[in-house]
Amino acid sequence: MIIESFRMEDTFALGMKIGENAKAGQVFCLLGDLGTGKTVFTQGFAKGLSITEPVNSPTFTIVQVYDTGRLPFYHFDVYRIEDIEEMYEIGFEDYFYGQGVCLIEWSNLIEEILPEKRTVITIEKNLEKGFDYRLITIENDGNITED
Repeated sequence: MIIESFRMEDTFALGMKIGENAKAGQVFCLLGDLGTGKTVFTQGFAKGLSITEPVNSPTFTIVQVYDTGRLPFYHFDVYRIEDIEEMYEIGFEDYFYGQGVCLIEWSNLIEEILPEKRTVITIEKNLEKGFDYRLITIENDGNITED
């Protein structure tokens, strides 16, 4: 599925829609260069899970846990990970295969430990179409519906 976003609000709304439909055990991999809107998408996703506390990128902690929504939300940012062993040290399997939903920014850096069943969301800029334009590609493995 390919979606065009022309404003930050569009990216937020898409994240919110996916969050509203997220189910326990799902893993979403979020890819995109710096400044493409991954955090905006994630904030929408969290709102879709009914999380009201502020959501920011957990760059220095690897994972941030939010348990105030309708499902536990495990927000990973693995941009600064230096060794895959760091994921084992934080017990990633408890999150990936737990009762909550995972969203992993920069998931391509830990490809070898990702679950086979996952949804990959890629956000790309195209400045020729505008500063706020984003092309969002969702590779659906059956985790989400296209409604």
